[in-house]
Amino acid sequence: MSQGPVPTEWLAPGWSGEHGVRALMTTRHGGLSAGPYASLNLRAGTTQDLPGDVPSAVEENRRRLAQALGARPVYLDQVHGADVVRLTPAFLHAARPVVRADAAITTEAGVGCTVLVADCLPVLMCAPGGAAVGAAHAGWRGLAAGVLERTLEALCVAAGCQPHQVRVWLGACIGPQAFEVGADVLEAFGVGRTDGGTEVARRHFQPRPRPDGQMRWRADLAGLARDRLRSAGVVEASGGDWCTVSDPTRFFSYRRDRVTGRMAAAIARVG
Repeated sequence: MSQGPVPTEWLAPGWSGEHGVRALMTTRHGGLSAGPYASLNLRAGTTQDLPGDVPSAVEENRRRLAQALGARPVYLDQVHGADVVRLTPAFLHAARPVVRADAAITTEAGVGCTVLVADCLPVLMCAPGGAAVGAAHAGWRGLAAGVLERTLEALCVAAGCQPHQVRVWLGACIGPQAFEVGADVLEAFGVGRTDGGTEVARRHFQPRPRPDGQMRWRADLAGLARDRLRSAGVVEASGGDWCTVSDPTRFFSYRRDRVTGRMAAAIARVG
């Protein structure tokens, strides 16, 4: 597939383009969709709580992503879990490849590991020399369930490398000033309902008592991801500095708008 330029409004890790690897994250700029989906919505179909965009607009938007990536994006049926799929050349020929998982890795050229987001954290990974690449969709449930660790492990097995050799990039997600959570989220990360003294709680969960006496916390999703990656052996992790909720002109956000589009983070071996 021919490769086009990455629009300047999109995001990309500093190492994109090295060793024949293209990595990027779209913003809401550069597409054909209108209304709440304006303009580069990449989510197809409808759900019970989300009306659908115009199919022809989504199709063209996806074509533009594929052209910028220089590979065929493989879209996952994401369920906020921790399953990882390895993409093979068969995905280049499927009529409409969709896989039920929250992360993908590949050693094949021309196949784009792709996740869709609108507040959850997208994470892209690259093995030394571009031998293997991967993408993970990390909402708080998937993150707590180990989706990043499982993606990293699968990538290292496929490339025959160690975690400290893998470069990782975190895309845009809901920021800590906008992500208010309850005690169930703290519990998922091993923090008790009344435990405010652990390092994790101090660093990534800030208490926000409500006037009605209920306790809530502001959570740092990207910070939690960096800690888990560091514990898994990753030494080079960049990005994660953009808040989807606070920048409506640049990013889709489900928490902010409910009816909205989806952005993509994708990585592929193209050389």
